[in-house]
Amino acid sequence: MEEFSEAQRRLREEAPPGPEAGAAARQPALVAIVGKSDSGKTTLIERLLPELTALGLRVGTVKHDAHDFEIDHPGKDSWRHGQAGAAAYAVASPHRLAYVARLDAELPLTAIARRFFGDCDLVLAEGYKRTAPHRVEVFRCAAGHREPLCQPGEALAVVTDADLPHPHRFALDDAAGLARFLAARLDTLRDY
Repeated sequence: MEEFSEAQRRLREEAPPGPEAGAAARQPALVAIVGKSDSGKTTLIERLLPELTALGLRVGTVKHDAHDFEIDHPGKDSWRHGQAGAAAYAVASPHRLAYVARLDAELPLTAIARRFFGDCDLVLAEGYKRTAPHRVEVFRCAAGHREPLCQPGEALAVVTDADLPHPHRFALDDAAGLARFLAARLDTLRDY
């Protein structure tokens, strides 16, 4: 496992890849969409993405999974590489790249954003409810939620069907308003 610890240390410390070889990448803005189960986090991200790209932003996403997951298919060549002991492997085509690395501990969201999303203006994360530096909470009374997940002052904004006392409150169907709100704060969202 020593090689995985060293690989993970490098993932945490290396500069993010630039949009082109030799280019100095800037740190992307980062915000997590958080909320209780069935609050509408994925739906909000689906609605935010076209609004943010219409504003000219290049947006990446990270989905947190508290359990292990498998994106490769048993029997495929790349899967066989991983099964044979590759510490990291990639599947690349002219239009997509998938990178898989074995980790001995979870990477922090901030390290993922810096390392893999240097060519994005903004990274939206789904989850990371306790560790994200900037959070937007989705809170739905219609889903049976009684109390917000975030404590007062923890969420940058709230997307809700309730009359919560928050200075930056958006309706569930106001993805355009939230997109403009986030776009106006990119510099602040790069601070992590």
